[in-house]
Amino acid sequence: MSDGDKTEEATPKRKEEAREKGQVARSVDLNGAVVLLAGLVTMGATAPGAWSSLQEEMRAGLTATAHADELVTQDAIPRLLTEAGVAIAAILAPIAVAVVVAGVVVNLAQVGLKPSPKALKPDFRKLDPISGAKNVFGPNALVEGAKSLAKLLVVAAVVAAVLLPRIHELLLMTGIGPGELAVELGSTAMTIARNAAIVYLVIGAVDVAWQRKRHAKQLRMSVDEVRREQRQQELPAEVKRQQRQRAAETTRNRMMAAIPTADVVITNPTHFAVALAYDPERAAPTVVAKGQDLIALRIRQTAREHGVQVVENRPLARALHRQVPLGHPIPEELFQAVAEVLAFVYRVDRRRRAKIA
Repeated sequence: MSDGDKTEEATPKRKEEAREKGQVARSVDLNGAVVLLAGLVTMGATAPGAWSSLQEEMRAGLTATAHADELVTQDAIPRLLTEAGVAIAAILAPIAVAVVVAGVVVNLAQVGLKPSPKALKPDFRKLDPISGAKNVFGPNALVEGAKSLAKLLVVAAVVAAVLLPRIHELLLMTGIGPGELAVELGSTAMTIARNAAIVYLVIGAVDVAWQRKRHAKQLRMSVDEVRREQRQQELPAEVKRQQRQRAAETTRNRMMAAIPTADVVITNPTHFAVALAYDPERAAPTVVAKGQDLIALRIRQTAREHGVQVVENRPLARALHRQVPLGHPIPEELFQAVAEVLAFVYRVDRRRRAKIA
């Protein structure tokens, strides 16, 4: 179905499902701008105290080095390093706390407080090279590239706007003392950073609107999808339950019909049973049937009725049942174990055919 067919706004149910999967509109640029501003504001508020603390630590260090005989002891150097570390930590702690709090607050403001466990599950569809190419060469990539260029130009413009009017003043600072020079350079750097952060915040606000518009477009539905959802919501709970039962029964029947095509059934031996079929044209064996307890018993019985070998391998049966969905190929980490089982099955089949012959 093409995007042109999806003309309807997403329903609340569709939005909730997308949220549960972690698909939300969120601007990384806004997060970065707010975090940067929080850090700069906190740094500006704590700068006088931090400067005084650093001066005290430097004086203490220089005073200690002036008395070399007292410095070179078992406890003196570790003590000085500990005091310096504590002083630096005390300076950085308010900034770190402000940055973390700002990051959490701006994220909550954008997406709300609702964890999405499904977003943590691996999605192998994200490895699709075609989808990856669309992300690299599609419209979204053009927008991201334009944003990166805009941020670069903004930083350059802010630096130029601050430095150019003061270029002669800065050139005349060559003869001033180190303390004054540090204060002037620090003030200039803070002005540049503050102006850049404010403009970055404007870019972030624009990006929020873009991300929300893009997210809404991705969630659009076709008229048929909206109608199907409405019909599904209007159905009584009993009808929905019956539909689920019929769907499950259809899946089981299709699964049982595929067992004769399997090469082997791997069992636990009683709790789990997984039927594998190997097609040389495919990269890996595929799970054509799997089940637990009573369904596992039916799989074993059907396999024996059709001459499919049943092999007991408890850890492999558990791993296949837990990790591999029905109709999917086995993962790479199970290749070796499955290959050994298939090799055993093929050897037994060859011996059986040789005896018959």
